[in-house]
Amino acid sequence: MATLEAIDQKQLVTYRTDGGVAILEMSDPPANTYTYEMMRQLDEAILRARMDESVYVLVLRGAGEKFFSAGANIAMLQKADPQFKYYFCLHANETLSRLEQTPKLVIAALNGHTVGGGLEIALACDIRLAKKEGGKIGLPEVNLGVLPGTGGTQRLLRVIGRARAMECLVTGRTFGFEEAQELGLIHEIYERESFWNEVMAYARQFCPPNKASRAVGRIKRSVVSGAEISFQEALALERELQQLLFTSEDAKEGLAAYVEKRQPQFKAK
Repeated sequence: MATLEAIDQKQLVTYRTDGGVAILEMSDPPANTYTYEMMRQLDEAILRARMDESVYVLVLRGAGEKFFSAGANIAMLQKADPQFKYYFCLHANETLSRLEQTPKLVIAALNGHTVGGGLEIALACDIRLAKKEGGKIGLPEVNLGVLPGTGGTQRLLRVIGRARAMECLVTGRTFGFEEAQELGLIHEIYERESFWNEVMAYARQFCPPNKASRAVGRIKRSVVSGAEISFQEALALERELQQLLFTSEDAKEGLAAYVEKRQPQFKAK
């Protein structure tokens, strides 16, 4: 038990805020592979950012320059019994669903290799920004005799389509960020020297006064939830979220600024 407590106390996910942006960093060198302990800390950090009214955007990255994350810690899985593996995967799925369902924009800053469970984490984010020639990306689990069990099969097909996802999954190949952008898996690629500054500039555009962050969050909720229900139900959800936004101060400011031909100054209210 003393050993487990010592592991629990090790900081595997760091959390800080910078101008309305919460920065969550997975930190377990050399490859930022995740264990049950790291997932528990990531889960807590997601909740912390969700509940923090001064946070409007989450940015998730890996520590160092070489890896975003190489996924689940293979040494841990090799030693664990089947029941632990099942509950470990269940909790990881719940954590990524919490990330996906949080009504704040989540950006994955792919600062290095993003493979296996690392890509599954990135797929649960809304936007993926990558460092030029920063590493490889892919879901190679088939080469271990298993499948991506933390949402990889389902989220990948929803992002790049069934045919492309099938080929990536059954071959287990990894590829560069440039090809990933061509597939629609990555949104933007930034130069190595300016990568982090570009990521933060991208994130800040969704913070007040630049954007109505509540509207951004409700758009996310409408897209994420609407994609999983019938079209008519999704339209009803969209209408209800719109009604909530109509009662906000930011909606009044946005309409007034349009009429007055000026830039709106949003307050996230």
